[in-house]
Amino acid sequence: MLFDFNSKSDISNWSTVDDVVMGGRSNGSFKINDAGNGLFFGKVSLENNGGFSMVQYHFETKNVTNFSKVYIRLKGDGKPYQFRVKTNTSDRHSYVAPFNTSGDWEIIEISFETLSPAFRGRKLDIPNYEGNQMEMLAFLIGNKKAESFSLEIDSIVLK
Repeated sequence: MLFDFNSKSDISNWSTVDDVVMGGRSNGSFKINDAGNGLFFGKVSLENNGGFSMVQYHFETKNVTNFSKVYIRLKGDGKPYQFRVKTNTSDRHSYVAPFNTSGDWEIIEISFETLSPAFRGRKLDIPNYEGNQMEMLAFLIGNKKAESFSLEIDSIVLK
């Protein structure tokens, strides 16, 4: 179990990063909602070359060699998102897998081997995620359009 949300969850290691780091105007937030789930919500703006919002979770280094997939129980808003991991928080790149949401509760299954390396939206010519260790995970929305968004997360499990 990487994270199982409930009304008493400590989300102090979860933080949002928006395109304001590059001059943009997007605004994402993260909280525990009344149902006890993590809620990533806000607005993506294209102003000033903006266009993304991300919530990230930093944790102690986890050895993940005995796992090959991530299962995320969530309820999206029908929009596409990205799931991201980092082997080290100091890495510039992330390993990324896009996924679609249906608007209903569902389980998103992401195989480690499908997580491809990217930096600032550009794919890198290095191997896909090898699944040895993990120090950060994130959810990002950046669909090249101005839009509001809402992603409710119940649990994130390694299998």
